[in-house]
Amino acid sequence: MPRKPSAYRLQPLTGYGPVRGGPARTSVRHEPFLRMTGRGRSMVLSFDDGPDPRYTPDILKVLKAHDVRAMFFVCGEMAADNKDLLRRMSDEGHVVGNHTWSHPLLTKLSRSAIRSQMERTSDVVERTYGERPGWFRAPYGAWNRAAFQIGAELGMEPLAWTVDTLDWTTPGARTIERRVVKGAGPGVVVLGHDAGGDRSQSVRALREYLPRLLDSGYHVTVPRRQFT
Repeated sequence: MPRKPSAYRLQPLTGYGPVRGGPARTSVRHEPFLRMTGRGRSMVLSFDDGPDPRYTPDILKVLKAHDVRAMFFVCGEMAADNKDLLRRMSDEGHVVGNHTWSHPLLTKLSRSAIRSQMERTSDVVERTYGERPGWFRAPYGAWNRAAFQIGAELGMEPLAWTVDTLDWTTPGARTIERRVVKGAGPGVVVLGHDAGGDRSQSVRALREYLPRLLDSGYHVTVPRRQFT
């Protein structure tokens, strides 16, 4: 039986403040290690927690209509139940990243548990998407040294964000749209969600802000790994 899409996400606190009942978030990198394709006003759209058959297809449809590629940081247990959506992401040129198996707070886990969360997800993505993820993002933005080290051992770079839509608070599509447009800038990485709750506002907002970004001259693209 397919897993209920929101079953693993009890308190959607992604990327904002300390986790209730736990330690404050470990600081993330201020500037993600990435190289943007294209020139000038380039930025990245990213979506966490999916894929969810209720919302991910609509997000993919909007992206395709505007010939835009995005990043999807997927949870393994969701990906395992929705392999058709992973294949669609691959076919349409999107980048799939690793967002752990069940969206736990990594700072509360042992090294072996962190590795299992990441490795199982990469395995599912590789078997379905055709390649292992080159990027990972910690649930809740809660990184620690072990997560960075294990991610690197598994061949992945950490990627945070610079604009958080806070769409998990369901503030309304117009508010989400306004946050993206106001925060837009060269090199910006936008954090949104395609699962983990009711994401209908996120879909409606994307329909509005994506053409506005493009009309404003932004090149919405995906990053390539930068090796130094």
